[in-house]
Amino acid sequence: MTDLKHREQECSVLRWGGLSGISGAVLAILVMVFVIIFLPAEPSKLIEWVSRFPDIKVIRFIENLMYLSALLFMVPLFLALFQALKRTNLAPSLFGSTLSIIGLVSMIVSSTPHTAHHKISNLYETLAPGAVDQSAMAIQWQAIWGITDMMLYIGFFIVPIGFVLLGIAMYNTPTFGKGFGSVSLVLGLLGTIAALIQIIDPSSPIGAISYLSIILYCFIFSPKLYRVSKQTWHLIHKEN
Repeated sequence: MTDLKHREQECSVLRWGGLSGISGAVLAILVMVFVIIFLPAEPSKLIEWVSRFPDIKVIRFIENLMYLSALLFMVPLFLALFQALKRTNLAPSLFGSTLSIIGLVSMIVSSTPHTAHHKISNLYETLAPGAVDQSAMAIQWQAIWGITDMMLYIGFFIVPIGFVLLGIAMYNTPTFGKGFGSVSLVLGLLGTIAALIQIIDPSSPIGAISYLSIILYCFIFSPKLYRVSKQTWHLIHKEN
C-alpha cells in the first residue's frame, strides 16, 4: 500500500468514527425522549411491574434496541480517537480508548433486560392464579433489574476513566491541544465521581450525570474528528 493510500485510509477511520459517534449521541438523546413520551409512570405495587409488562413490551423492546444501537455506534468513536492520538501519545490513547470501549461493553450487556423479564411475564400469564407466589415473582423481577443496573453502573464508572486518559493524550497534541484535552479531563472526572456515588448509593439518580457526560463527549469529539479527517484529506491531496 502506498503512503498516500495509507493516509487516505487513516482519514477514513477518523471520518467513520466521527459520524458513528454523532449517530450514537443522537440516538442516546432520542432514547430519553422516547421514554418520557411513551413509557407510563412506574407502578406503585411490585407485582404490577410483572402484570403490566404485556402492555408495554413493545415500548420496552424499542427503547432497549435504540439504547443498544446508540452504544454500538459510540464504539468506533474511541477506536478513531486512538487512531488520531497513537502517534503522539501511544500509552494514554491506547489505555483510554480501551477502557472506554470496555465500559461501553458493560453498558451494552445491561441493555436488554426485557428478554429476561419476558420469561417471567409469560410465567405470570400462563400459571393458574395462586400457583405462584406473586411476591417471589416480583422480587425476581427486581433482582433482574439489580443485575442489569450493576453492569450499567460499572460502565458509567469505567467509560469516564477512559476520558481522563484520552484527555491526557490530547493535551499536548497539535490536533486537539489543551482545550479539548481539558474538556476530556473535566467530563471524565465528573462522570467518574457521579458513577462512584451511584455505586455507593444505587437509589441515587446522580448516575445520570455520567450518562450525560458520555453523550456530551460524543457531541464534542465526534464533529472534531470529522473536521480533522476533512482537513487531513485536503492536506494530503494538496501535497500530492
